[in-house]
Amino acid sequence: MTMTSILKFLREFAAFQQHARCEPVEITRHGRRVFVLLSAEHHDWMRAAARRTHRASDAVPVVIDAADRAEMDSKHTARDKLLK
Repeated sequence: MTMTSILKFLREFAAFQQHARCEPVEITRHGRRVFVLLSAEHHDWMRAAARRTHRASDAVPVVIDAADRAEMDSKHTARDKLLK
């Protein structure tokens, strides 16, 4: 992903606009990312991908049963207390 400052982005808008057709462009201000410019096609793809995600509450019973029976590695038992 290309990264540029907001000042350079403003000066070279047309070039970054063309670049964003191929890959997203991160725009920074004082070294921090504040915006990402991407093509409409990429944006549409990301929105469609987000709609394809699944919620745990929508899982079929066999998946829920498998998760209930799963055991955590013993090195993570301290974290298990956080879930209770």
